[in-house]
Amino acid sequence: MITRKKFLKIGAATFAGAAVGSTLFRKKDVLQAGQQTVTETDDVRQIPTFCEICFWKCGMIAHVKNNQVLKVTGNPDHPLANGRLCPRGTSALGIINDKDRLQTPLIRVKENGEETFKPVSWNAAFDYIAEKLQPIIERHGADKIALFSHGHGGSFFKTLMAAMGSKTITAPSYAQCRGPRAEGFRLTYGYGVGSPEVIDMPNARCVAMIGTHLGENMHNTAVQDLSIAIERGASFITVDPRYSTMAGKSDYWLPIKPGTDIALLLAWMNVMIQDEIYQKDFVANNTVGFEQLKEHVRNKTPEWAFVQTGIEPEVIRKTAHLLARNAPAAMVHPGRHVVWYGDDTQRSRAIAIINALLGNWGKKGGFYIPASYPMASNGSPPYPPEQKYHFPDSMYYPFATAIPAQSIVQASRMDVEDIPAEERIRAWIVYGCNAPMTLPDPEGVEKAMSALELLVAVDILPMEITGYADVVLPECTFLERHDDFDARPNRTPYVAIRQPVVEPMYQSRPGWWIAKELARRIQVNGESLERYFPYNNQEEKLKTEAELSGFSYEEIKSRGAVTKSAVIYDYNPQMRFPTPSGKIELYSDVLKEVGFDPLPEYYPPEEPPNGYFRLLFGRHPVHTFSRTTNNNVALEIFGENELWVNAKVADYLGLKSGYYVTLENQDGARSDKIKVKVTQRIRQDCVY
Repeated sequence: MITRKKFLKIGAATFAGAAVGSTLFRKKDVLQAGQQTVTETDDVRQIPTFCEICFWKCGMIAHVKNNQVLKVTGNPDHPLANGRLCPRGTSALGIINDKDRLQTPLIRVKENGEETFKPVSWNAAFDYIAEKLQPIIERHGADKIALFSHGHGGSFFKTLMAAMGSKTITAPSYAQCRGPRAEGFRLTYGYGVGSPEVIDMPNARCVAMIGTHLGENMHNTAVQDLSIAIERGASFITVDPRYSTMAGKSDYWLPIKPGTDIALLLAWMNVMIQDEIYQKDFVANNTVGFEQLKEHVRNKTPEWAFVQTGIEPEVIRKTAHLLARNAPAAMVHPGRHVVWYGDDTQRSRAIAIINALLGNWGKKGGFYIPASYPMASNGSPPYPPEQKYHFPDSMYYPFATAIPAQSIVQASRMDVEDIPAEERIRAWIVYGCNAPMTLPDPEGVEKAMSALELLVAVDILPMEITGYADVVLPECTFLERHDDFDARPNRTPYVAIRQPVVEPMYQSRPGWWIAKELARRIQVNGESLERYFPYNNQEEKLKTEAELSGFSYEEIKSRGAVTKSAVIYDYNPQMRFPTPSGKIELYSDVLKEVGFDPLPEYYPPEEPPNGYFRLLFGRHPVHTFSRTTNNNVALEIFGENELWVNAKVADYLGLKSGYYVTLENQDGARSDKIKVKVTQRIRQDCVY
């Protein structure tokens, strides 16, 4: 493995040497962020696109002069931006102008007994990858090739996988962030809650925030909607061991003991049912299992929950009544990044059930029914029969609607007994995922990557993953490329375009071209896979799809997004849900049949060893995962993490703000140093 730090040194030397020949990348004068005051003149072009610094994909307008981006602003025609960008979006120049950007394809080689990276042409990189993948397909099957994908541009590599016949596709965000929430709601309503979430925050009169840090987790539209709700006088309840930004906007802050959320949720159900303040007509018309639920929570009183959560019984009662009094324009927020203590799907089920008691599905101020534009495809031939990788029982999750990334890691290792040698996954294509820093069990991930016959990393910057890769392919940034249309279901349905606002720098290339060139070199049953990319360039594909879908491509291109109005409150008493019963399933026979609790049950979390704290984590408004760790604009605002320590605990330990400490967990793993922030805004048994 080559560390990121060493990779950067290799990259600097490699790219400096490559510049002499001028065949590897084109030298450009790059405008650095903050270098020039922007003056709007006739020769400054305004080109719409959409952002990729996080997955929200807000509409963006790039202000461009002489093939240089001067600044970016929000697109008023895009319903996720409404003319505004979050702090991460406005830092986009820090990515496109990053001095460490990947510039040319690289292949791992050995020189003088040491592994290093050699710059090669795109043709050489593609030929090398195809020579490795072809025998894997022929000898072991296409399902032994896995794709890790995070980002809108991953669609082209998913097409490549389908063309090969592999369904071995994952996103780390599924098992580690959104999956339990999606499946908890799907088991209850038959629907997930989407991304963006289908919550009508602007019209809500009361919202309980549990497992969400809006205002710090800067999802643009969600924060705008939250601001509207605050302005209109909505009440808020924030459940969080830490006094977050949202807690400061709330009527009630419930500093709950970590890991006890289900106990609080069950107590809220108890109060609503026992005091008969739930939405009786909605429950009677649209749910099954109410009597079982009523019996289940009969003894889950606020007094019982107080012992578990540390929240006073009277506060539990008052907050339950506050929610019920404002129903159906009231909700318990479904949360995000809900993977905490192993009971996460049931925790999401509990949130889904409380929302059913509030009767807010399809109601103003509750959960809206989203709409979308049906977009036609460009008409590629039928895919070959997809080979589904058969994970052993120990890696099988009966309600997962996607493959957990950890299962692919396990199936790639040589030392896992459940996986015979002939059944191992043998190659990874990693698109926009910094797997070594994203996935749990770093040692296991390293063992998996070391066992692979081929690891291809497609990215725009050096990441930890590039240090493990056999081939590194430099994708151009989202400001330099076309991708597929974005037309996700939303309150206001839309179709949005990502288009290049400047030419790609160096030898970086768009993902569609990389996937198409790989497809041209790979064969299945003697036929090249290039036929699954039946277009000469991505703009040609977009034009065809727009015309087939009844849109003006030129209008989408010039405005950045085209929208239409939609009915977002679609409740009727005869509403049917895509569940086995056709109703909201408070009690789940499906869960019971496979041995799980049919109703959410509370199991106390494991207590930390003596002298240990619960480690909490969250977001900062200017940062997103690994995508901003190298962004000089974002780092100017927030350059390093801080460790929040309760003031009384800090005094006892002799800590002051600005001191540096290291953290050690129960397994002996130790962190790098981190700066202390002494505060009263956190429980004494936690650090953040």
